[in-house]
Amino acid sequence: MSSSDDVISINKNELQGIRFFEGLQPDAISDVVDAARRLRLEEDEYLFHQGDPAAHIYTLLSGRVKLSQVTLDGQQVTLRMAGPRNTFAVVAVLSKLKFPVSAQALEESTVLGWDRETMHGLMLRFPHLALNALKVLSARTREFQDRIRELATERVERRIARTVLRLARQTGRKVEAGVLLDLILSRQDLAEMSGTTLFTVSRTLSQWESQGLIRTGREKIIILNPHGLVTIAEDLPMDTAPPT
Repeated sequence: MSSSDDVISINKNELQGIRFFEGLQPDAISDVVDAARRLRLEEDEYLFHQGDPAAHIYTLLSGRVKLSQVTLDGQQVTLRMAGPRNTFAVVAVLSKLKFPVSAQALEESTVLGWDRETMHGLMLRFPHLALNALKVLSARTREFQDRIRELATERVERRIARTVLRLARQTGRKVEAGVLLDLILSRQDLAEMSGTTLFTVSRTLSQWESQGLIRTGREKIIILNPHGLVTIAEDLPMDTAPPT
């Protein structure tokens, strides 16, 4: 990891909405942040690689990070996109394991990192941290369980719709036209995340665009009609309007 370790100023607004800090008093949050290593990543820079010792836990303050895994046959598979306020690599606080994935910055990003020993000490002082870490792990487990079920039981268009909506929750930004996914995300990445082929993803996105559900551009998707995608993802009748 070649990340710079410069002092990075952090304002309180950047800390709002971080699940890992839920239930902590302001003074406790200050102590936790002060104990962190502040890192700045350049675009395409790796925070850690699959197989590295899992020695640190991270919270992303700004930017976006892609989590991917290389399979036994050498294929790289995109597993998840992490946006601001996401905490990841929680596995590092459990035991002396190795990272099962690689983390690569999709754009200039800022992260807070704690080594295992420091985080263990903080969790003893602030038990809410340990509880929050379990909540993060639980959410990740549910997410991957859902994806396994989708792969086993759902038709491909539903899987792609669920993947796009999942990305919208993780990293989407509201804009005038709808919800913007301005990821450095190829259609191949989307195919890997939804367990299908590049051809099928391209055909499906083109179909949705002709139906007015989305608008595509270079490395971005604008969701024009979220309700329409929810209808597909949940396999609802097309004349059913899902709740906002």
